[in-house]
Amino acid sequence: MSLTNGARLLYGSPLSRPRNAGLLSIGLAVLIAISTSSFITEFSAIPPGGFQVFFIALAGTILLTLVPLAIVWFLDRREPESRWLYLIALLWGSFIATGLALPLNIYILTAVAGLVELHPALQTIFGSNAQMVLGAPLAGPLVEETTKGLGVLLLFWLLRAEFDNVRDGFIYGALVGMGFNLVEAPLYVLQGFAQTGDVPLYFQLADRFALFGLSGHALYTGLFGMGLGLARQTTCRWLHYGAPVGGWLLGFSGHLLNNGIGLIMYLYVFITTGQPVPQESPPAVASEIIEPFFSQWVSHSALRLIGFFPFFLMVGVMLWQSGLWERQVIREELADESEPVILPEEYETVKGDRMFRTRSIPHLNRRTSAAIVRAQDELALRKWRVKQVGQAVASDPLVASWRGELLRLRG
Repeated sequence: MSLTNGARLLYGSPLSRPRNAGLLSIGLAVLIAISTSSFITEFSAIPPGGFQVFFIALAGTILLTLVPLAIVWFLDRREPESRWLYLIALLWGSFIATGLALPLNIYILTAVAGLVELHPALQTIFGSNAQMVLGAPLAGPLVEETTKGLGVLLLFWLLRAEFDNVRDGFIYGALVGMGFNLVEAPLYVLQGFAQTGDVPLYFQLADRFALFGLSGHALYTGLFGMGLGLARQTTCRWLHYGAPVGGWLLGFSGHLLNNGIGLIMYLYVFITTGQPVPQESPPAVASEIIEPFFSQWVSHSALRLIGFFPFFLMVGVMLWQSGLWERQVIREELADESEPVILPEEYETVKGDRMFRTRSIPHLNRRTSAAIVRAQDELALRKWRVKQVGQAVASDPLVASWRGELLRLRG
């Protein structure tokens, strides 16, 4: 028996039940309507030339997003996810998560502005931009990690057959974060243009795509995805429930650290000196020398590498361990398979597979070789999942489907 790609994707999903699919479609339509309304409100009051500025910035972010997307694609080479899931994750981050976050962020920043008006001392300490200094560490991490995380959580719940381990979780989380960054960066460029008449294009793109675009939203939401992936991968009961919470808190902490740098600096200066940070008046004429994009990108990347080193180290270790686990599962679960699932010489390449090398099948064209390797890896991971929940491998439809797919590919 060989299921279609769509049937494999939805196997075991609540979406396979028409009633659940209908309710979720209604909920998605409501979220799309809210996001659309948010963007219409955002673009309704932009100054002349604003649309041109936004779309120029958007073109830049699309090109720069190709770099982290290629890195994630490489991480996903052993058991690649559906391209439709890539698109869904990117669209959730760029449209729904961003659209939901816009009004919530504005509400929190407005409330903080009212607090600053009631307590003038706050403006004395934090300067004329006290609203953003105080509001950004609160609004960004809380609101944005929730709206982005909701998309990853839905993938975890609705497409459980495609969410196997820590690596899958990081990939889905990073994709949602990339989508969010894809639209948020042009919005900040547009905001700077509306407020000052200048176009902070190089600064925003260099900052938000530092370290190849993996040091901001992709990192924060990727940490939450890793927590969900660890919950799916582990057999430890307390970790099954605690890992997602810990992953979200790590992403929240990284985002809080990023948005709270200015607040920490202002507080440190005021506590140590008793005086607020001196407010610099803006220059009357803009400088004719614009710092090159690459120079800004290098400086922002260096700062992010130092400031977020513990987070990068954690992600690197967990992805490395997940790769070891993935290769071990594939070796063990394919060991008892025979032709046409896997040939003896093919199993030798399974045993020789390495972290940064993808195995292939000699004497076959590249496309057929990749399809067979993917089906073998999917079969192995599915067998492990079925055994983990205490079910019979021989009667599992997905196991039978992947074996049937390998028989078809051999034919």
